[in-house]
Amino acid sequence: MTVVVGEIPESTGVLVVGAGPGGYVAALRAAQAGRRVTLVERDRVGGTCLNVGCIPSKALIAVADLYHRAAEGGRFGVHVADRPDWAGVQDHLRRSVAELTAGVGQLLDSAGVGVVTGTARFVGPRRVAVHDEHGMRHLEFDDCILATGSRPASLPSLPVDGVRVLDSTGALFLAERPASVAVVGGGYIGVELGTALAKLGVSVTVVERAERILPELDASLAAVVARRLRALGVTVRTGRSADAPTAAGLVLDDGSVVEAERIVVAVGRVPNSDDLGLEHAGVEPRPDGRLAVGPDRRLGRHLFAIGDLTDGPALAHKATAEAEVAVAALCGEPARFEPAAIPAVVFSDPEIATVGLTRAQADDAGLGGTAFRFPLGANARARVAGEVAGHAEVVVDAASTVVGVHLVGVHVSELAGEAALAIEMAATLDDLTAVIHPHPTISEAVLEAALGAAGRPLHVHRRPGRPAR
Repeated sequence: MTVVVGEIPESTGVLVVGAGPGGYVAALRAAQAGRRVTLVERDRVGGTCLNVGCIPSKALIAVADLYHRAAEGGRFGVHVADRPDWAGVQDHLRRSVAELTAGVGQLLDSAGVGVVTGTARFVGPRRVAVHDEHGMRHLEFDDCILATGSRPASLPSLPVDGVRVLDSTGALFLAERPASVAVVGGGYIGVELGTALAKLGVSVTVVERAERILPELDASLAAVVARRLRALGVTVRTGRSADAPTAAGLVLDDGSVVEAERIVVAVGRVPNSDDLGLEHAGVEPRPDGRLAVGPDRRLGRHLFAIGDLTDGPALAHKATAEAEVAVAALCGEPARFEPAAIPAVVFSDPEIATVGLTRAQADDAGLGGTAFRFPLGANARARVAGEVAGHAEVVVDAASTVVGVHLVGVHVSELAGEAALAIEMAATLDDLTAVIHPHPTISEAVLEAALGAAGRPLHVHRRPGRPAR
């Protein structure tokens, strides 16, 4: 009998494919449960989010905010004159990524997780082949969790070349600050990138084919961000699609040309399910590339999928929560992924945090109830910070149970956890208004919105007989 080198399999209890926020958490939890775990990652531990997505983009946003606040310091009596050190900005991004990546690596090592670098493809129902620059090895598993995430979507009319036409990753790690950028896509990724670059002195145009930016969010939240973009000098072209790049910029579908030194394509993400050899595991992705899983994240008896591979928003914290469920299920525990709401945050200017149902969605669901919107202009912390744009809205059903909290304003990303907890715990207006919120903080806006929904607003006027929204 002839034995082919590399085909003698190694065995593991739990194989996790993909080391992003879902994958590495799954590996840690399985190891903590006493399972022998192997984690396969084709690039770097931390995945897209930590290395080229959430973390470096938020690092860029933090730098841009710092620079812009300093540049606008005159309205507070502080005068600073300087230009951003682009090399220093890039160093900060890379340092932030390196420090967090090292931390995750240490956690995996301490938990006894075996980390294998390479690209995994199924060659049988319980076996994968892992390819790297040195060759190939085979791994057999008892259970497997797929957490391969997603990648930036592309446009046939704008092929990414990494030089002039970039995806969202390329836009983060530019060697030099461009004079002008056209961002194709006005969703949360495009808005975050466009805002940060504009604050760092780049001339930015955002092109969105829908009739407004952030079309996936409630219009009242998007409108506040749209006004701020205009104030930052960002040109927003809605109802338009990108046609083709030119030497000078970008041609739109109406024939107009956007002058731009760089073009950034930010039109969504595509699940990484197309190169896994899933047919050998008896799994067929849906036409959109996603995998149909049960409430316990199960694809088959010994196969699970989490994160961007599955239905729902492509968010790191969703993947992390699903990892907990998948590991519990493969360990034989009853587990279901059934959150009442998944918080979503846009790190725009001002920030957006939205959890649960909007007023319109609650009405469509026949829940009755009401909503109240409290303006941040009446919040002391927002006022002293000079950042009064935005509002906090609480939505309740007919039984006064909180079903939605929607925030747009300075620092509201930090309030998404409180909003999610209220909805998960089925808190009522009485519960929310009984919680003492510290003063002066933006969190008081949630309390104020709840007081308004309860019919007893405090720091805003309401004419007698006028109902809550």
